[in-house]
Amino acid sequence: MPRAVPGPSALLDRSYRFVARYPKPYVEILDRIHQHLVPRTYVEIGVARGATLRLALPGTVAVGIDPRPRLPGPLQGDVRVFPMTSDAFFATCDLHDVLRGLPLDLAFVDGMHQFEFALRDFMNLERRSSADTTILVHDCLPIDEASASREHETYTWSGDVWKMVVCLKEWRPDLEVHVVDVAPTGLGVIRGCDARSTVLSDNYDRIVEQYMDMPMRALEGRKSEMLNRVPGEWAEVRALLPDHSFRSMHIGMVKADRIVSATLSAARRRGARLLRRGGVTAGGGR
Repeated sequence: MPRAVPGPSALLDRSYRFVARYPKPYVEILDRIHQHLVPRTYVEIGVARGATLRLALPGTVAVGIDPRPRLPGPLQGDVRVFPMTSDAFFATCDLHDVLRGLPLDLAFVDGMHQFEFALRDFMNLERRSSADTTILVHDCLPIDEASASREHETYTWSGDVWKMVVCLKEWRPDLEVHVVDVAPTGLGVIRGCDARSTVLSDNYDRIVEQYMDMPMRALEGRKSEMLNRVPGEWAEVRALLPDHSFRSMHIGMVKADRIVSATLSAARRRGARLLRRGGVTAGGGR
């Protein structure tokens, strides 16, 4: 039976996973992190169609930032989407006010897939963070040279975001930085943020120059070590996170609601397919 107040064992049950299918494995890890932490606030950079922004739990103040969001419909819950670049958002908006004075509990960076952009996103988020904040970064485990290129030329594109992990390990050894090996391109987990640190901002130009031309072959034979890789099993991921939730809620009710929503959506899609097939058959018989 699910626990009323989620803790380390607040996992997804089999019925939830069967009905509410995840588009990619890393989305399931994200969902589990939301259910484990039950964050008061959540910031997502890179919204696209909103698949991961929809993981925000009821009662979570959620913020999405994307210059060109492609949401297929309205989002439920306390969610605001800012249609602008992350640089513009942090230059013109006060995240403290946007989050209604609440601390930043959880953030997910999945914006421009180039090292310097991801680094700036982390820097901007850390300035608004506390020691309890968890910052997640997508695309930290490159597959091959082609998909890790700085240019978007492949279907799966992680870019050179992986360089940020190597960079933080060297320049910010005070941080806890790990990369979860989850398909398709890994998920970085960063803990121990220090809003007072100016190491990255003071040395930003030097850091970018240092890592800009680093080739992926620099990881050869040492990929797991250099990126602090951890397996994608939930027990391994959970060990990287705070051992407490930020607020109480009945996760079982959330699961039930999502099961119903997913079931209705699947039924609507199936009905639409049947109608289309019927229309083709009817049209061909005339």
